[in-house]
Amino acid sequence: MAKSKFYVVWQGKQTGIFTDWETCRKQVSNVKGAKYKSYATRAEAEAAFAAGAGQALSAGRSAGSSPEANAKSSAKAVSASKPNSVKTYSAAEIKELPGDTFIYTDGGCEPNPGEAGSGMAIYRDGKIDELWYGLYNPNGTNNTAELNALHQALLIAEQEIKLNRSVTVLCDSKYSIQCVTQWAVNWEKKGWTKSGGEIKNLDIIKPMFSLYQSIKDKITILHVNGHVGVEGNELADRMSIYAMEKHDTDFRKYPKEINIESILALRTG
Repeated sequence: MAKSKFYVVWQGKQTGIFTDWETCRKQVSNVKGAKYKSYATRAEAEAAFAAGAGQALSAGRSAGSSPEANAKSSAKAVSASKPNSVKTYSAAEIKELPGDTFIYTDGGCEPNPGEAGSGMAIYRDGKIDELWYGLYNPNGTNNTAELNALHQALLIAEQEIKLNRSVTVLCDSKYSIQCVTQWAVNWEKKGWTKSGGEIKNLDIIKPMFSLYQSIKDKITILHVNGHVGVEGNELADRMSIYAMEKHDTDFRKYPKEINIESILALRTG
C-alpha cells in the first residue's frame, strides 16, 4: 500500500491541502508559476500552507515554478536554443522533485556492438524497492539496451499509474529519451521514415512510442548523467552488467536481498 502524502498548493487552479497526487496535479498542471510541495504528515502540510509559499519553499527547494513546470519550461528553453536537446538533471534537482515512484534505467553493451543487457532500479516513497535485470542480447548495442530498459520502465509506470501513483522515469540515454518523446512523433507521421537514412531499432521504438502516447500526460521522463554518483542510476547500471553475466533473455526482478553497498561494489558498465 502506498504511503500517504499531503500536497500543499499555494498557487494553482485551486489552493489548499490535498491528500492524493492526481487531485494536486490537476490544480497545478499547465498553470504558469504554480507552486506546490508534498509533505509526509498533515501537520507539516498545514504549517507550510499557513506559512506561505515563500517561507515554506525557501526551506526546501527555491520558490518559483513547480518541478514539473520547471522541467517543461527548461525543456522548451533548451529546445529553443538547441533543437532536439534534453536537459540533464543533477542529483540535487532530482532529490527535490515530488512524486511517489522513481524509476531509473540503464543499458550496457560489451563490446558495442556485442553482449547487451538492461537494468532498472525502482524507488517507492523515497526508498529503493525493486531491482530488475535482463533482456540479454548476444548481438545487441548500447542503444538497444538503453531503449529496452526505458521500455520496461514505461510498462512499470503504466501499472503504477493505475495505482494512482505519480511516476518519474530517469534515464541516462538522451538518444532513448529523444526517440520516444521527440523524434518518433514525426517518424510516425511520415510512415516511420526519415530523410537521410534508415531509422534503427524500430522494433523497440514503435511499441514503446505507442505505450508512451497513452501515458505521457501522467509521467515525467528526465535525463540524468551516468556514473556521477546518483544511486538509482548506479544500481540500474549494475543490473545491466548482471544481466550480461547471467545471459538472461527475460526481464526479471533481482532475486537477492537489496544490499546497496554490496551491489554498488560490483563492477560498473
